[in-house]
Amino acid sequence: MAECGPPNFPSKHTDSGNVFSRMVMLKKGGPMENNIPTILKAMEAKGYSRREFLLFCGLATAAAGLSGSGLAQVVEAFETQARPPIIWLHFQECTCCSESFIRSSHPIVADVIFDTLSLDYTETLQAASGVQAEKSLQDTMKNNQGKYILLVEGSVPMAGEGAYCMIGGRSAEQILEEAAEGAAAIIAWGSCASNGCIQAANPNPTNATPIHKLVNKPVINVPGCPPIAEVMTGVVTHVLLFGKIPDLDSQGRPKEFYSRRVHDTCYRRPYYDAGLFVESWDDDSARKGYCLYKMGCRGPTTYNACSVTKWNANLSYPIQSGHGCIGCSESGFWDNGPFYQHLGSFPGFGIESTADTIGATVAAVTAGGVALHAITSNVRKRKAIRENMEESVEIERTIDRPEEADEAKNSKREEAVPSDKKDTGGES
Repeated sequence: MAECGPPNFPSKHTDSGNVFSRMVMLKKGGPMENNIPTILKAMEAKGYSRREFLLFCGLATAAAGLSGSGLAQVVEAFETQARPPIIWLHFQECTCCSESFIRSSHPIVADVIFDTLSLDYTETLQAASGVQAEKSLQDTMKNNQGKYILLVEGSVPMAGEGAYCMIGGRSAEQILEEAAEGAAAIIAWGSCASNGCIQAANPNPTNATPIHKLVNKPVINVPGCPPIAEVMTGVVTHVLLFGKIPDLDSQGRPKEFYSRRVHDTCYRRPYYDAGLFVESWDDDSARKGYCLYKMGCRGPTTYNACSVTKWNANLSYPIQSGHGCIGCSESGFWDNGPFYQHLGSFPGFGIESTADTIGATVAAVTAGGVALHAITSNVRKRKAIRENMEESVEIERTIDRPEEADEAKNSKREEAVPSDKKDTGGES
């Protein structure tokens, strides 16, 4: 008991090092500490076989973004580490993050909730209410000091002495402060908890404040309105496996899911490169699936995994469904102008650009950069067309007038021979 403490989380901006060198510290205290069973024991109690346990470990390995070589370490961790308790708080939000999480198509999600995690307190999913619910919260914090994972959904209102969001007679700020103190890891679900979202939009009457500005510990921000369920699952699985936060960018977001712009991996990107845009929602270009940039798409300034991970069993995402990205994972997106007014400019440095280097800036180049891009694209296309036309003329000559084709070839050969190498009629 004495040697079991909170995981040694690295700083937000340091390298994580060997992913297996800091495995969950709960193993130090034994597998059944505080009567919390290991993940293996919890699954065996539910009737899972060894084969099913190993399959689950394989799914967890994939969800954490590890290669097959990491499976053995995952199996060892699940056999020995205690089932981590979870406290899931709800403040100023619409519960869309919870809705997204429980609707994930990934097979590991149900297991994460019911078999791997001990979901001890959540206002949305728990059966208890009133005094029983508050007792569950207090018991979890008291009996698992430094061991539980704190998930927070929603922003915290700081105006009016916290009167805009109170639970059990206490303000959201007071509840967060108490729960964060003994948490091993803190995850901010969605844009409300990560950056304030619509509650923090101008004029922000409740002084809605994101979680990372109120606690003195590293916070994993998972923005989105809501975030993608598989992204949420991947983050929880990472913390579960390694007992530490994943590598984060300058805004506290996991680099695994927020390191590239939606624009960089969008299937409509070739249309942008070719200068083919939708000009109206009902025009022929819209029916052909051309680029939605001129219709207000924020993909060029939004960092998220939407175009790769997608939604609904990897079926689709907003752009694929015909609507431009509104940039819901970026801070202040509600105040970044009308959703259907296209950006005048944006950072266009290619797929290698990351949030660490250009952040969430909305305008780094002028609109002339977009025009220049279109011009250079058209010049390249016209050159290719001209070369194809010349090639077609040569083929036609060969078929219809072989004599002219031979004369043209001979003429080209003579032009290609340097003047000092040409035949001078035998003169030395």
